[in-house]
This record gives sequence, structure tokens and C-alpha cells, in this order.
Amino acid sequence: MPVQVGADGRLDIINRMTPELTAKEFALEWIEAWNSHNLDGIMSHYDDDVVLTSPVAATILNCPSGTVEGKVALREYFKRGLEVYPNLNFELLDVLRGVSSIVICYRNQKGTGTAEFMELTAKGKIIRVVANYSL
Repeated sequence: MPVQVGADGRLDIINRMTPELTAKEFALEWIEAWNSHNLDGIMSHYDDDVVLTSPVAATILNCPSGTVEGKVALREYFKRGLEVYPNLNFELLDVLRGVSSIVICYRNQKGTGTAEFMELTAKGKIIRVVANYSL
């Protein structure tokens, strides 16, 4: 599929996802991978150079910045997270789309509302994640 450039000169990633893979379908696949605890399936959504920032990462990794850099480190963090939360389960609440990003809103196994901002590459892989949780 040819690269589409929006009026502002940025890559128009979300529109490239349609019709083969819409933002909602992307979110449903992402949620399903997490709910099945399929680490390979989870990781298939991420770019090699991904950077994730999350308060949960700060806690689990004992790292005040809550930042995980690179796919290898992210895989280890997610593996640890699945071990710490063996009953991990997400319920999709909403999906928001931008020009080169989506926000997946869901409720986790603790009932906590969560929104993850995900910036996507030209190939539709997640390059940056910022996770936010309800208080």
C-alpha cells in the first residue's frame, strides 16, 4: 500500500489501516493477545525501537521514570507483568484515533480504567506508548 501523507505533511497511518485493519480491529487484536497471555501475539504489535512509559512499569521494575526502551526490554517487562498478574484481563471500552496514533481505553482485572496512547510507525507498529490509569 502506498504511503499516504496528510495535509500537514505527516504520515496518515490510521487511514492506511483501513479497510484491512481498522483502529478498532487493531485494539481488539491487542486486547485478545493480552487476554490470552500470548506474549508473542502481544509483541507482534510493537516496533523494535518502542518506548513505553507507565506507572505500572515504574512499580514492577522499581524504576522511577517508568520507562522501558526497546522491544527486548519491553518483552521482559511484559513477561514479568504476566507473572505478577496471572489473572490479567482487559475489557475494551473505547478506541480513539488520531493521524498517527490511537488511544485504547480499557478496564483491567482490578477494575481500573486505563488509557494507552500509542504512536504508530508507517508500518502500523507501536513505537511509543504512554499508559494512564484512573485514580
